[in-house]
Amino acid sequence: MFRLILGQGLIMTGVGLAVGLVVAIAASRLLSGLVYGVATTDPATYVVVAMTLASTALIAAWIPARRAARVDPVVALRQD
Repeated sequence: MFRLILGQGLIMTGVGLAVGLVVAIAASRLLSGLVYGVATTDPATYVVVAMTLASTALIAAWIPARRAARVDPVVALRQD
């Protein structure tokens, strides 16, 4: 149960990061005039932002996964 819930959260995170990276690279030309002192295609910035979002999503998926793993499946099915 833990792996199922955590896996679903991380799959959604990976898809979101991939789409966001494509959009960010495409929009970098439009925003190049607003960014001061950093290249619009600075790889370090993309890596730091992606790792921050991934770690936040990991924590956000881990908490409900841990809670769901503690529940006995028979008890959860009986209540429905």
